[in-house]
Amino acid sequence: MEFDAVFGHNDPSAAGVLAAFHEAAGLRIPQDVAVVGFDDVELASYTCPALTTNHQPMREMGEAAARLLLDHVRRSPEAAPSRTIPTSLVIRSSTLQPSPN
Repeated sequence: MEFDAVFGHNDPSAAGVLAAFHEAAGLRIPQDVAVVGFDDVELASYTCPALTTNHQPMREMGEAAARLLLDHVRRSPEAAPSRTIPTSLVIRSSTLQPSPN
């Protein structure tokens, strides 16, 4: 095999990868290939195996976007042009735990 991991640009895509690898390719997840998604939508915890994903705080992102838009409309001089909102990795069964060194 030429690869050992796939990173999906979102959780539904990564869930499709899980299904395709299992059903069509006969690969074992995570022993043969690890799969990681992005977003941490509810679907991620219900896939088989449960999908490791990167959690995006959607509500906080929406609130920040609304504040930036209102600041822009009000032409507030102290308005920030952008805002960084951290994400977090949610490790589930579609990846193996790293071995201790």
